[in-house]
Amino acid sequence: MEDAAALDRVVRVPDDVIFRELQGEAVILNLASSTYYGLDHIGTRIWQLCETHGSLRAVWDAMQQEFDASDDTLRADLLAFVDELLANGLLAVQQQAA
Repeated sequence: MEDAAALDRVVRVPDDVIFRELQGEAVILNLASSTYYGLDHIGTRIWQLCETHGSLRAVWDAMQQEFDASDDTLRADLLAFVDELLANGLLAVQQQAA
């Protein structure tokens, strides 16, 4: 998927996914599949931005303000992170109204 189009996606946390943070790190659990995923402090922050904004473009914009990395690196890291979470059912793409 082209990066520009990928950033236009809006994600949401499915109802059967639980997020818990402890001392800057976090775990995500998909109750339906028993998929468990641990996040470091950077992954935890990106998750929080996804929950807050939904729009990956808004998440990327926020990341550019918070992280000391090139825009291209941040975009690639965000998309790889989100794609992995999507593949494991820990995030879902919100369908746009027609």
